[in-house]
Amino acid sequence: MEPMRPIKEKQRAYQEQLLRELHDELVPRGVTAVLIVDTSDRPALDVTDSRFRPRRVYVHLAFLWFYWGDQHDERVSCLRIGSAADWIEKAARDGWHEGDQGELHVDLGKVLDAHRM
Repeated sequence: MEPMRPIKEKQRAYQEQLLRELHDELVPRGVTAVLIVDTSDRPALDVTDSRFRPRRVYVHLAFLWFYWGDQHDERVSCLRIGSAADWIEKAARDGWHEGDQGELHVDLGKVLDAHRM
């Protein structure tokens, strides 16, 4: 029997698996994508747009999203990798939004509070 790995390790492994699957969908489409670990030790996919600007695609496990910014059109479900690759490919071909990449922060406490009212 395999010893229980801590939850964080399992989450990290799942994030990496999802990013590898996305990578394997994007590269044959001609999208430049490289698996990386960022300076915060988070796995990501470094994706270059049509203007040669990189964006990092991350996995948000609580919502099962791939996201590459903080705008509503900068996230897509991880549940269908092919469909997610379609969205990310389109976004990369159209070019990322101008400016710095926003960081997605979801305060689950606020979500819970809204449902308690």
